[in-house]
Amino acid sequence: MSETVRELRRPPRLAPGARVAVVAPAGPVPEERVQAGLDVLRGWDLDPVVAPHVLDRHGQLGYLAGTDADRAADLQNAWCDPSVDAVLCARGGYGAQRTADLLDWEAMRAAGPKVFVGFSDITALHQAFATRLGLVTLHGPAAAGVDFVKNARAQEHLRATLLAPETVTTIASRGTALVPGRARGVTLGGCLSLLASDLGTPHARAGARGGLLMIEDVGEAPYRIDRMLTQLLRGGWLDGVRGVALGSWTRCGLYDEVRAVLVDRLGGLGVPVAEEFGFGHCEGALTLPFGVAAELDADAGALTLAEPALG
Repeated sequence: MSETVRELRRPPRLAPGARVAVVAPAGPVPEERVQAGLDVLRGWDLDPVVAPHVLDRHGQLGYLAGTDADRAADLQNAWCDPSVDAVLCARGGYGAQRTADLLDWEAMRAAGPKVFVGFSDITALHQAFATRLGLVTLHGPAAAGVDFVKNARAQEHLRATLLAPETVTTIASRGTALVPGRARGVTLGGCLSLLASDLGTPHARAGARGGLLMIEDVGEAPYRIDRMLTQLLRGGWLDGVRGVALGSWTRCGLYDEVRAVLVDRLGGLGVPVAEEFGFGHCEGALTLPFGVAAELDADAGALTLAEPALG
């Protein structure tokens, strides 16, 4: 039986003037998008700094933002810098799993709690921060992501979560209850494909028991979503989960087909399942904290945090 998902330590909220480091632990990012993201952060009266290797590209593997060692060094150095209050990922892509294995988790734990933000491939780091550091992290827009630099809804929700988290303790769904009901638990999750591929690795959670699972994905055909959910089911990872909130399924085919898979694979869990909570790979993506107690009301289409994401 897997250990029950428990509440994690909340980092302090940001204040005007806080220094935030932008890192690229996964895929490469264009310079113009980095600069656009920095402009947004400066507009919030934050002090953004860019890690040395953010604009790098791996010499042989062009889908990586530089070498594994450099990406890991950027993340670790930013985290361990006492002048930095938050670490924001420039983008997802691929490579976070490779980065996680090179981090000095003891040194990062000693550096104390700070805010960590990212999504997509960064799911692997969300899991590692939970298991290695015991910290709440934010599943939110990438600091140099297309949606973040152009979409006011995504910007405002992340800004409020960072600077005034008590104003965004309820996330409303735009969809319906796939399985009705109400449940309480601790939030966890991220990109479905990363959760599935992370199974059995040193930094992954042992399971979702006692948790409210938040999942989404992009560019995965319905049969692949079926395969990944089936893997989690067969591996026992979903045993004891208390509820499921679904985000976006952009470029995953016809949504009716995706919904049918979700109902088929998740409906037998006997827990509330609600759709279209507006997080993940979608326009105007909202920011969700992982590691906080919350209530999912599938019938009302609401996820309500028991306390703000940040202290």
